[in-house]
Amino acid sequence: MEISKHNASLASSAKEAGVADFARFQNAGYKGLYGGLTAKQIHQRKNLKKSQQILDHMGSEELAANLFRATQADAKLRREGIRGEYSASLAHYEVGQKVRNTIKDLGGTMPENLPVTDGIGRAKTRIKSADKKKLRDGSADEN
Repeated sequence: MEISKHNASLASSAKEAGVADFARFQNAGYKGLYGGLTAKQIHQRKNLKKSQQILDHMGSEELAANLFRATQADAKLRREGIRGEYSASLAHYEVGQKVRNTIKDLGGTMPENLPVTDGIGRAKTRIKSADKKKLRDGSADEN
């Protein structure tokens, strides 16, 4: 998944910047993008089970906003040589906030108000079932 790759890169940049508490750093970005909500609060707001991951239940619009947040925070940390946990978290928060403001300026739906989508596992199962049905239906038509 694209977002996972960029989150790993962001984690690496954060570590180079001196971030020891990645969960707190990650929450700073979420708080900027989600109007002050932490990952736990987003999880609760979207009524996800404890075992469900937020990223696995985002639609394309929300994933794109988070991907943009992650890539731009990563680039900012590296480009500006930001050092220290506080400075890195502040930069991540500010990037999230700017992404949020852009969504607002465009008249978009705030990420916390976007609908929850099927988890990746459920979506894969649904697609696989649909593909099997197409194969059955297609082969039946040929006979």
